[in-house]
Amino acid sequence: MPTFTHLDEEGRVRMVDVSEKAATVREATAHGVITMQPETFDLIKEQKVKKGNVLKTARIAGIMAAKRTAELIPMCHPLLITHVQVDFTPDENNHSIRIESVVRVVGQTGVEMEALTAVSVAALTIYDMCKSYDRAMSISDVCLLKKSGGKSGTFVRESS
Repeated sequence: MPTFTHLDEEGRVRMVDVSEKAATVREATAHGVITMQPETFDLIKEQKVKKGNVLKTARIAGIMAAKRTAELIPMCHPLLITHVQVDFTPDENNHSIRIESVVRVVGQTGVEMEALTAVSVAALTIYDMCKSYDRAMSISDVCLLKKSGGKSGTFVRESS
């Protein structure tokens, strides 16, 4: 198990110093799922939610969230993100929407938190826009699928 780099020798929380790290292309992909009642799923699919186009709004929210991750997660470095993509895959059988984000940067630290934040906020936006129809929606399975770049190399989640 690696040591916790966000703690100094005396156990105090700190931001990791990345000054000496090389800037490399780093990319992370994350996903999550929001599940809902069939009627709510149909409203989203047919673009009949009174608050507007749910998936377009959620995509913008996810992109914005990725760019602001350092304001939300205390030890994250502010990054000059070069790419954010947020996509949705509706699942008619399960009345759910799979959310996937890809975030890229040329920098000294990775973008895993930014990809996870993009997925989380996109899911929360869907919930917010549809909560008047369905308060029982469930957000689940938010996780890192893969990351590349940097000293630790490539990580790919094994299928379960």
